[in-house]
Amino acid sequence: MGAITHALRITGSMTWEITWALILGFTLSAVIQAVVRKSTIVRLLGDDRPKTLAVSSLLGAASSSCSYAAVALARSLFRKGANFTAAITFAIGSTNLVLELGVILWLLLGWQFTLAEFVGGPIMIVVLAVLFRRFLKPSLLHEAREQADRGVAGSMEGHAAMDMAVAGDGPFLRRLLSRAGFTSVSHVFVMEWAAILRDLVIGLLIAGAIAAWVPDSFWQHFFLSGHPVLAGIWGPLVGPVVAVVSFVCSIGNVPLALVLWKGGISFGGVTAFIFADLLILPILNIYKKYYGRRAAWFLLWTFFIAMAGAGYVVELLFEAFGWIPGRGGMSVMSEGVTWNYTTWLNIVFLVLALVLVVRFGRSGGMAMMRMMGGGPDDMAMDHSTSAEDTGHGA
Repeated sequence: MGAITHALRITGSMTWEITWALILGFTLSAVIQAVVRKSTIVRLLGDDRPKTLAVSSLLGAASSSCSYAAVALARSLFRKGANFTAAITFAIGSTNLVLELGVILWLLLGWQFTLAEFVGGPIMIVVLAVLFRRFLKPSLLHEAREQADRGVAGSMEGHAAMDMAVAGDGPFLRRLLSRAGFTSVSHVFVMEWAAILRDLVIGLLIAGAIAAWVPDSFWQHFFLSGHPVLAGIWGPLVGPVVAVVSFVCSIGNVPLALVLWKGGISFGGVTAFIFADLLILPILNIYKKYYGRRAAWFLLWTFFIAMAGAGYVVELLFEAFGWIPGRGGMSVMSEGVTWNYTTWLNIVFLVLALVLVVRFGRSGGMAMMRMMGGGPDDMAMDHSTSAEDTGHGA
């Protein structure tokens, strides 16, 4: 029982440390999604020019999603006319370039890892775009589109189909500060939490268990930490592999990244591991359902090269600038809850979350919650008809 208690104590400490950051990130994401309609996104993603891919990654970053919802939304955009490369770039931005991921990386690992996220993400997208331009044949793209149009269900389809943005063309602040805007923000906020909660809990539990039960010596041997040159080569290659078999995606892989970094994986290896949340085994199976077996294999090897490549570039770049942190003071937190700035921030943001949850419940939110697992062709619920017009708004 002592070992289990130790693991749970580490899990609880990490959870407490990142709670306020998660609430902040999902609130800001909800604000953006409340005023930007998905039909607008489709219109902006019609080709694979560099400008379009830059816009796609930024829109994805603003539309924070769990990995399952991100890949479901990417297929939805593709089916509605978005360019395939742009749609995939949107999914990458939606999971790997989001604010909450950067804040949590900063809290658990340090500012260098946050900077690595925002430097390595665009590098990964550039490498992927080049690979798509060179190797994505028209026949394979046609096959992927035919399979996508079949509408085979994957995961979080209902969530991806929902467009909860406030209707109308008024100014940003007017729509956001309206009653409908408040309702929309609350709905997006709660739905995003519901989408990511499973992976977040699993990731925290796995990280706590590994930190408590697996000795650092095992990871040091596995990551070749005694041989700096070999470790730098090995890290970005093995990082995505660990991600694939860990079954942990989205923000849930950050606590595990802390454990791997403490265990000796290279800086570029941590970066590649974090980026590989779109390559875990369940999502690879979803790619096969969405686009067919050949396209799933294509996404696997192009993603792997792009993620490992970004890891190598980040490693070399940060080494040149002297930005790779030492491991001496790095430890997996286990002291539990203490009265400090984190506690004050958690209190403030938990109150904010409570306000949004109450609004969600009083404005017909539970009916939308039941649609989260719906099929890809289910009618998307318009926010204007799901809250104020149904008489549930307060």
